[in-house]
Amino acid sequence: MDTEQAAWFGSIYSLGAAAGGLGAMMLNDLIGRKLSIMMSAVPSTVGYMLLAGAVDLWMLHLGRFLTGVAAGMTAASIPVYISEISHKRVRGALGSCPQVTAVFGSLTLYALGLVVPWRWLAVAGAVPAVLMLVLLTFMPSSPRRLLSLGRQQHAEKVLRWLRGSHYDTHSELRDIQESIDNQSTVKWSNLVTPIYYKPIIISVVMRFLQQMTGITPVLVYLEPIFEKSQVSIEPRYDAAIVGAVRLFSVAIAAFLMDKAGRKALLYTSSMLMFVASLTLAISSHTTTCPPGPSPPNHTALDYGSPDNIGVTFQSSQQTAAGLIPLVFTVVFIFGYAMGWGPITWLLMSEVLPLVVRGKASGLCVTVSWLTAFALTHAFTHLVDSYGLYVPYLMFTVVCVLCLLFNAVCVPETGGRSLEEIENYFRTGRTFTITRSASTLQSH
Repeated sequence: MDTEQAAWFGSIYSLGAAAGGLGAMMLNDLIGRKLSIMMSAVPSTVGYMLLAGAVDLWMLHLGRFLTGVAAGMTAASIPVYISEISHKRVRGALGSCPQVTAVFGSLTLYALGLVVPWRWLAVAGAVPAVLMLVLLTFMPSSPRRLLSLGRQQHAEKVLRWLRGSHYDTHSELRDIQESIDNQSTVKWSNLVTPIYYKPIIISVVMRFLQQMTGITPVLVYLEPIFEKSQVSIEPRYDAAIVGAVRLFSVAIAAFLMDKAGRKALLYTSSMLMFVASLTLAISSHTTTCPPGPSPPNHTALDYGSPDNIGVTFQSSQQTAAGLIPLVFTVVFIFGYAMGWGPITWLLMSEVLPLVVRGKASGLCVTVSWLTAFALTHAFTHLVDSYGLYVPYLMFTVVCVLCLLFNAVCVPETGGRSLEEIENYFRTGRTFTITRSASTLQSH
């Protein structure tokens, strides 16, 4: 592929995911979260089969687009479904599971890619979609959706199945029902009230900033980036190392999510990504020789020629230059995967009001993947024109914005029920739900 074809192949997945997010806006409320997730298996399986049997470039592009549609559908539905069936004490850990399993899937494909041809990788990609379809038939619908449909007895049965036979479901069902009763059909005029526009803006901006950190183009073009950065071992092995680090970091995030809190992990994540992207920007700027009339800098570019002066010095430089991109790319991905990766998905499903949760989550996913599409498509051209320095410098600036946005706009939702979070945006000051007869204190 030439530069333009490679740019489209890398970015069309994100365009499909944006389309899938738009579809989920309608499907989440029309047929429910569970069935929306199950429906995503159709474009996923068809897309992977097109990739496996491709005989022309258009089949590869269509396959990438369809697997992207499936990703957009699940990205808008799975976090919402998990947040609505989880108890507030473990919602953080369970909310990290989509990110953990996504990283585990990537690592598995990186490992398989070392020994399996790419067509068989596509076949392997279709297996989880079919498995998900089968296993979801044994899972219940969301109790919140059932109550919103007026099916109280079914909701109580589902909640008891989720929490255990000895769990007192009445208090939780009462909170959910009260939250539903306080809501009505949302009109455009209602969106100017803080209970709606504040959580929607927080969710959309977080998804936008998440993608602007550059994580998608870095992961999509990981091997070419390592080749251009002159890493010290084969790029395909570097990619497998990065996959293992991602899995380790999201496991840490899942463990700390309900202990350290969301904001603390977001602060840590932003700082790690800032340091890593700044170092990568400096490293890529100093290791690239710009064209010009001056003779080439052999100490920076031509390490392997025995005719150059200072072979020993060049050898040590080669080792250092090969380690810096690898180490700080790992740090960048580690920082993302322990904070802005899983928590952005989780917060979206936590802060959005129930009455707009289905549509607004689809909007967030659409914005996220449209941003990813534009950035991934532009990344190849930026690197060809300016090298890696300019993209990395832009990612550094975005990490500073992430830090500031977390400090000013993001509420701490750890240990709060979805109804308490909704009450916070309704009142603008407290998570505590006040009733006429009693007051439920937040934990």
